[in-house]
Order: sequence, then structure tokens, then C-alpha cells
Amino acid sequence: MFDIEEELKKLPVKPGVYLMKDMYGNIIYVGKAIKLRNRVRQYFRKSTNHSNKIKKMVPMIKSFEYIVTDSELEALILECNLIKKHRPKYNTLLKDDKSYPYIKVTINEKYPRVLYARELKKDKAKYFGPYTNTRGAKDTIDVITKIWKVRTCNKSLPKEIGKGRPCLNYHIKQCNAPCQNYIKEEEYKKDIIEIIEFLNGKYDKVINILKDKMIKASEELDFEKAAEYRDQLASVKSIAGKQKIINASMEDQDVIAFAKVHDEALVQVYFVRNGKLIGREHFHLDGVEELQRREVMTEFVKQFYSGTPFIPKEIILQEEIDEANIINAWLTSKKGQKVYIKVPRKGEKHKLVELAANNALLTFEQFGEKIKKEDKRTKGAVKEIVEILGIEDEVKRLEAYDISNIHGFESVGSMIVFEEGKPKRSDYRKFRIKSVKGPDDYKSMEEVLTRRFTHALEEQKEILLKKQDLSLGKFTRLPDLILMDGGKGQVNIALKVLNEIGLSIPVCGMVKNDKHRTRGIFYNNIEYNIDKDSEGFKLITRIQDEAHRFAIEYHRKLRSKKQIQSILDDIEGIGPKRRINLIKHFGSVEKIRQADVDELEKTEGINRKVAQTIYDFFRE
Repeated sequence: MFDIEEELKKLPVKPGVYLMKDMYGNIIYVGKAIKLRNRVRQYFRKSTNHSNKIKKMVPMIKSFEYIVTDSELEALILECNLIKKHRPKYNTLLKDDKSYPYIKVTINEKYPRVLYARELKKDKAKYFGPYTNTRGAKDTIDVITKIWKVRTCNKSLPKEIGKGRPCLNYHIKQCNAPCQNYIKEEEYKKDIIEIIEFLNGKYDKVINILKDKMIKASEELDFEKAAEYRDQLASVKSIAGKQKIINASMEDQDVIAFAKVHDEALVQVYFVRNGKLIGREHFHLDGVEELQRREVMTEFVKQFYSGTPFIPKEIILQEEIDEANIINAWLTSKKGQKVYIKVPRKGEKHKLVELAANNALLTFEQFGEKIKKEDKRTKGAVKEIVEILGIEDEVKRLEAYDISNIHGFESVGSMIVFEEGKPKRSDYRKFRIKSVKGPDDYKSMEEVLTRRFTHALEEQKEILLKKQDLSLGKFTRLPDLILMDGGKGQVNIALKVLNEIGLSIPVCGMVKNDKHRTRGIFYNNIEYNIDKDSEGFKLITRIQDEAHRFAIEYHRKLRSKKQIQSILDDIEGIGPKRRINLIKHFGSVEKIRQADVDELEKTEGINRKVAQTIYDFFRE
């Protein structure tokens, strides 16, 4: 057992990161400290004036671990990475973990390409962006391909020059075919220089070139070509028109401001690249009710820049941040050159911050109601159920179970998981019933639950012996509430299994009416009729339907597989390979049944004789 008092005495007076864990080994909080001993001990002192969030968290802490670092900077980096990885319950979390597209010019190649990229890599290519939407990046690449006709293939040039024929892009006049040496390297590189200038926002030169080409084509009465240049010109003007000049210094900047209402904050980020505003994005922060404004800004900056690969030269903030020097050093280290964090109080930059702040408030008003509704139908619905049942412990993770079979044929069980009122599909599990013959739902459910919770305890034991994180297991996470598809009988089966294994988890039944629709909840030998218009009732219905869907889906898959095998395997001359080819060709057994001999013979590996055998088999 973990003795907290004894472990507190062992804490070093060094910088590092600490991880607080609950009784199941789940990481519920990640923090950093200049002196681990002083910081971690504070949580367990009764005299310390803790926030309400920390007061709720401390009783949940059953163990902790720590990682010593060489410096506070290393501790900051590790803290950000661990929060991003584990998303602990009691940390303030950035809800929208977006990744942004870039345009990549492979200047490290002899004949560079212009590609769409989702991440920055240290591959000596040149990256432009980030773009705030996928469509904008792809439209820009499309325009570049049409104007400069650069290659998009994966050929290794000049090594493969002259090998094979030019691709379709050459024939539709969207590539100058450097693979055939139809354009000289010097001329191709000149085009790449123009493309880089274009991506840097120098549109005037391209616009003038296209205008001259359009006029020349018109004078030569080549109106088709002139129309092509006109369309390209319109595309370039459209891209240029979407970008607003913000500053004459042509610097890369992020402008960050937020609006805070109760326990949520909406943060607005303006992306300025090469002096032009290329877009904006908004983000949600949860659990900020007790945070000061500078703390909100600090949490956002740390989490946002730990997740985005691009760091601008200048970050303009609405509020001062804690640990400014250490965060500045971290960002400078990430970028590889000096990063400036500024909080302007007057001038153009201050006006830009005010604009972002106003937009944050407007966006909050626009989406705030939507956010509240979503919370009401998820977290709020769970809270309703818990209050109706009178469960005092916190309920976050719900697990629901169902059985599916037809007269005992291919019986299967399903386990679905909802966390904070939302499905967590990565934790869904399915069970093929092994020990039960015939249609016995109670025995089948007993097998499913026994296997599920036995696996959990075995995994926990194995992981603890190896001194690993319990979150690594597939079954180690235990539910706070179990929901059975059925009433008293199914609930009693679950309670019996839990009692035999030695676990204490609340169990309720999702009771159905005569029309097989949700009627209420059975808990502690009482059936609770819930208001059908309430969010709690709607959540129970969703959970019940989802458990049923998942079980039925798995059952159908097994049944279909069994049917295909049993029918086709009975045909003389049909082995596994021919069976697969028939299913691939026709899509279903029914279509094979309906096919004539000529159609069957068109299947790969099926000759006339075998086709006739298949045809006769289904006619008999």
C-alpha cells in the first residue's frame, strides 16, 4: 500500500513534476514545482488555504509520483506534455486541441514540389502557415499548380528523368513535366522562387504577370488562353483579398485575448503572418471559475503552444502571465530564435488586442448557449441521474451491458462506456459467449461481467507488480456506475458477480416498457420513473440504445460470417480463396444465388465447370 505520509518525507528539494493519482491509479492532476518537497506537502496541510477545486481533489489522492528535472524550464516542458497526454480531471484543460495545415515547398529537392502538410518537420523543406482552415491551404495549392505547373508526383528527380511517360497532369496542362526534361532546372527553380514570394504575400508581381499574359493572349485572339489567365487572376485576387494588412513590419504574430464567464473561458487567437491577418480561431478552457485572469492566460499559453508546432516571433497578450520569463525561455527554445511576449497598453497592438477581446465576447454570446445545452445534455444529465438515485460519490464513468442472440445462436455481449455523458468508443468492449449453450441471457451476462472484472483485477495486479501506470491496461478503468439492460434480474446478476469478485460499484437497471422502449431506472429494489422530457431520461435512452446497437452489430457480423461460410463451403470445388473472390465480386450470398452461369464465370478463379456447379447448387 502507498503510505502518503512516508512518501512525503522522501520528496527531494529539487525542481520537477508531480502526478496525483486516484484509487485506480488514474492521473487526476499534474503540476510542476521549483522545490517538489515544499509544493507537494502543501496539498496535505490542513492549514493551507486551498481553492474549492483542490479541496475536492485532495481526498481523491491515494498516491503520487514525481519526476525530478534539471531545471524549472524542463519541468514546465514536461508538465505541458503530461497534461496534453493524460488530460487530468483537476487541471484546467484546453478543450479544442486543433492542428493546423501548412503549405510545404520541398526546396531540399532538385525539382521542388508544393504540398499540403499537417505538421512541421525538420526536413529542410520550407513551410508556410499555419492556415486556419484546410480549404484555404488547398485552394492556394490549387492556384499555384495552375499558374506555375509544378510537379506533384513522388518521382525521384533527376534520377528518374526520362523513365516512363509523362502523367495525366502534363496532358491536362497542370505540370511542365520535369520528369521528361521538358523544362530546364534553372527555369523550374525560377518558378519556385516566384511561388515562395507568392506564399510570402507578394501578390502584386503575380497579378501583373497574369494581367500581361491575359492581354497578350487576347491580342493574339487566343481567347481560351485569355479566359484561363482571367480565372487564375480572379483566384489570386480572392486569396489576396482574404488577408488584411495589420502591420508594416511584416512580422509573424499571434494576438490572444479572452472572455470569461463563470467556469468557462473563450479565447480568441488572431494569426498574423508576414504582417497580414490570415485568420482567427477560438478555443474553450474548462474549470476556470476560481482562476484570476492572468492565471487563465497563463494556462492557455502553456497548453496552446505545447500543442502547436509553429511559434511566431511575437506573442501579443491581453493579460500579463505568471512565470513569464520561464515561458519565454521555453518558447524561444522551441522556435530556435528569440520570441517576444508583449502586453500592450496603448497603440496599434493594444487596439488589435481589444478587437480580439471583443470578438471573444461576441463568440461567447454566439456559442455560449450551445455550450450550455451540450453540458446540460451530458454532464448535467449524469448529475440528474445521480441525484435521483441518491448516490453520494462522484460519478464520471458509466458502463452499460447488453446481450444479443437469436435462440442462443452466436450469443454476444457488449460493454459500452460513457464518460461525463459522452460515449468513449475507444473503451467499448465486445464478448463472444463461450460457456453458455442456448438462449440464457442471465448466464450470458454473468459470463460477460465475470470476464470483464476478473480481467480488470488481473491487469491491475500485473501492472502494479511491474510498477507501471494503471492507465496502460485495457480493463483497469473501473466504472463509477453500472447500467444493465433490464430490470431486477439483470441487476441481481451484476451484484452477485461484483460480490464474488470483491468489488463495490453501484448497479442500476434500465427498465423497458411493453414496446421495448426505456421506462425508468431500477436501483436498490426501487423502480424510479424519470420525467421523459428530462435530460437524464434522454441520456439513459441513448445509453440503452447504444448498448443494444453495439451488441446487435457484433452479433450480425458473426452471424453473417457463419452464414457465408456454411452456405458456400457446402459447394463442391469452393475453397477459402474462391469463396472470398465470389463475395468480393458479388458483395453478398443473395447476389451469388441470383447470378447465372455466365456472370459467375466472370469471377476470378471460377471456370465454367465450377460456375455451373454453383448455379446448380442454388437451384437444387
